[in-house]
Amino acid sequence: MAKMTAKKRNKLPSGDFALKGRRYPVNDEKHAKNALARVSQHGSPAEKAAVRRKVHGKFPNIAVSGLKKTATKKKGSRKRAVSKR
Repeated sequence: MAKMTAKKRNKLPSGDFALKGRRYPVNDEKHAKNALARVSQHGSPAEKAAVRRKVHGKFPNIAVSGLKKTATKKKGSRKRAVSKR
């Protein structure tokens, strides 16, 4: 993983962190994978879920276990009733 100095970390926007308080930087794929590893060791279940959601949202190509699959509807994909005559 690339080293991040305090100066570089302080310049990151708040959106590049998985949790409030600027915890678990996910500014690139390596840091996102590291955030998943660290939160699995030291995080609470709520923190684990939040980090997984953030990483999956930002880097969908990273395999994230433990995410609940939710049914999403696409706009206009609703089935219409067909009348039988």
